Amino acid sequence: MTANKKSKLSKKSPDANLKRLRSLSNLLDNAIAIPGTSYKVGIDPLLGLIPGGGDIASSALSAYIVFSAGMMGAPRELLVQMVFNIFLDTFAGVIPVVGDLFDVAWKANMKNMQLLEEHFGKAEPANTKKVSKGFIFFLIGAVMLVAIAVAIFSAWLISLVFRAIVG
Repeated sequence: MTANKKSKLSKKSPDANLKRLRSLSNLLDNAIAIPGTSYKVGIDPLLGLIPGGGDIASSALSAYIVFSAGMMGAPRELLVQMVFNIFLDTFAGVIPVVGDLFDVAWKANMKNMQLLEEHFGKAEPANTKKVSKGFIFFLIGAVMLVAIAVAIFSAWLISLVFRAIVG
């Protein structure tokens, strides 16, 4: 990341960053209204329908929210909680169809935005030690590693089922 990009992210007000991240979260979890209901789904569960790569793309977008939260100064505990939400979402994706239905209901990105807005919405956010970039990159790496492992495991399961059916 260049110094220019870093300064653009850190110079934006928390409100501007939260608004941008809220837009991404809405796209991922609440972009499409289901006709005849008040329920919305996003592109996250739709990406999950794409074997292997969909879960990786979805996790990368979710990881971007965590990365941005870290760059905004979110505390370590909050970042770990956000990653846990993504892990639950990713692990559930291993189970075809059931995992996608879980994804529709769980809405990890909206949960993470709620955590961020609660933290940055305080009149005086708790005095926390600044999280190192190394820790942020460790968390992002963990999210992506889990997503790739889940994609490989899913592909392996699909191949087992296919071989059992076809012979």
